[in-house]
Amino acid sequence: MPKGRVRFVAELCKACQLCVRFCPKDVLSLDKHIINVLGYHPVKAINPDDCNGCATCALMCPDLVITVERE
Repeated sequence: MPKGRVRFVAELCKACQLCVRFCPKDVLSLDKHIINVLGYHPVKAINPDDCNGCATCALMCPDLVITVERE
């Protein structure tokens, strides 16, 4: 099974949650413990080991916050 690694530029995230909604593996969620400089809870990987590297999250992100690396 393919694996992936998701990286974020948390300071640019506007918490639109498009990446969270479209992730087929439920890897992402908003980090309710952090507020970025824009005043939003940024996205984070809550189940990083489940990432298959499909990059749907990165494609859906309107602010280019997400980078996906495939292993």
